[in-house]
Amino acid sequence: MTNIYKSDQGARAVRERYVKFLERWPVPNQQLRVPTREGETFIVACGERTAPPLLLLHGSAANAAMWMGDVAAWAAHFRVFAVDMIGEPGLSAPSRPPLDSEAYALWLDDVFQALSLASASMVGVSLGGWLALDYATRRPQRVESLALLCPGGVGRQKTGFVFKAIALRLCGRWGSRKLREMILGRAPADPPPPVQRFIEFVSLIHANFQPRKVKLPVFSDDALRRLTMPVLAIVGGKDVLLDSAETKRRLERGVPHAEIRYLPEALHFIPGQTQPILEFLEEQPAISLP
Repeated sequence: MTNIYKSDQGARAVRERYVKFLERWPVPNQQLRVPTREGETFIVACGERTAPPLLLLHGSAANAAMWMGDVAAWAAHFRVFAVDMIGEPGLSAPSRPPLDSEAYALWLDDVFQALSLASASMVGVSLGGWLALDYATRRPQRVESLALLCPGGVGRQKTGFVFKAIALRLCGRWGSRKLREMILGRAPADPPPPVQRFIEFVSLIHANFQPRKVKLPVFSDDALRRLTMPVLAIVGGKDVLLDSAETKRRLERGVPHAEIRYLPEALHFIPGQTQPILEFLEEQPAISLP
């Protein structure tokens, strides 16, 4: 079994804090644990059972808690399934099969089957955006629409940032805070208690979690041309991890029907997209669960 934490104590601390966050989920929900070929997968389900299904895929070093600011709006219109990705600091199995394989698509096949889904819309951010793209290029018939925030696998990863990150991590808490600010933006000076709790949770994860150290596979032009479903991509011009300009160019060329929103001043983390994503999803023909 893959060890994704620096210590057993750190793993317990992250899981216990996460469970506390789940108690504050903003709408009535079910917490599901479904079997897959990669081990147990944890999912938070909410919204009307017969509403159109929507899968949420979080980014690296995160879990379903990252959607707590969005889910109330989306669950009013969709049956939302916030999936904890395997190998990340949620409650799913720590399995990390090779990214350059069909393993993650097969894992999501199992998730779809466990949820009795023939197809669904998907929202993915960063690594979750890569995961959504990987599934949509391999199983286009199962993805009704695709909303992506700073997705990996399209524009190049900025390898120079890796060396800067290593140097900052050697600078203790100051360096770790500086690194988070470069990716997520600077925290507000006097955040409200819920925001402060989430900032502290992110810090706890970064102090104890071991992120993946492999480059994300890049999707070929042929793979991108298989994205026949409606696509929305929102990318930030000041993303320190990914070349957003290249993401924009490749999607424009390979997925000409895609709606691409390039935000020149945005970082890798792009807040405030709840309503734009909802409007995009609602424009698409509705499907419902049986």
